[in-house]
Amino acid sequence: MTPHEIVVPEQLYDAYVFDLDGTIYLGDHLLPGAARLVRELRRREIPVRFLSNNPTKSPVQYQEKLAGLGLPTELDDIANTIVTTVRWLKAHHPDAVVFPIAEQPLVDALTEAGIAISDDPEEIDIVIASYDRGFDYRKLQIAFDAIWFHQRAFLIQTNPDRFCPFPGGRGEPDCAAITAAIEACTGVQCQASLGKPSRLMLEEAMEGLDVATDRTIMVGDRLGTDIQMALDQSMPSALVLTGEATAEDASALAPAHRPRYVLDRVDRLIPAHIWDELGWTEHNS
Repeated sequence: MTPHEIVVPEQLYDAYVFDLDGTIYLGDHLLPGAARLVRELRRREIPVRFLSNNPTKSPVQYQEKLAGLGLPTELDDIANTIVTTVRWLKAHHPDAVVFPIAEQPLVDALTEAGIAISDDPEEIDIVIASYDRGFDYRKLQIAFDAIWFHQRAFLIQTNPDRFCPFPGGRGEPDCAAITAAIEACTGVQCQASLGKPSRLMLEEAMEGLDVATDRTIMVGDRLGTDIQMALDQSMPSALVLTGEATAEDASALAPAHRPRYVLDRVDRLIPAHIWDELGWTEHNS
């Protein structure tokens, strides 16, 4: 692969797993070709699933957003790190008291699942670092006291993303920044990361699908999360250049760490001969 090289599929897959922000939409706008791609896959009765590392919205909120963008979607076809975090805690630490450094959707999901929440460092078993635009020194102090001073809590994170991209090239610090602050002051390391590239996210996406992993393609805009998850599970992957990563980023990787495909727009997932049959052009998406 050379810089700026676009590599597109020559076949359709049996199922498609899509990242959302930077892949299907950016901000409040669908990305070019996203709507017609998803509609065409559904017309062919090919399963489509959506995954997001962003825990600031619940799956229901994502469902509402997709519907508002003209892509109505079944709730079971959407999963994010709220889902994986709650399921991991229920499976591995059902009786733990947690302190979520998080926005309300995750807090609400924890409460609904019956997971105990406290901001008392003497009660906290697990500190959850998440994407939290209300992060402040008070929250950092509670995490520090629970982990370092009282020597009772350990640290997990909802997702490993450094920043969340915005339209126009901007972004804002994401969960990894909060995790790093806690690690820096306590000297501990995060013990579990529950978003992509964790296998947990792929299991959520594939739940209920009778499709082999090698016949399912992961599509996303981030090499370290979307693409790495696919590589870790020997799953075909496609990097779309409408979010974080560039073609140069992909080309700089060793061949074993590159995505199988690199797309300038997400509807390139439809092979060229089918584009021609459908009469598609880049201007009628």
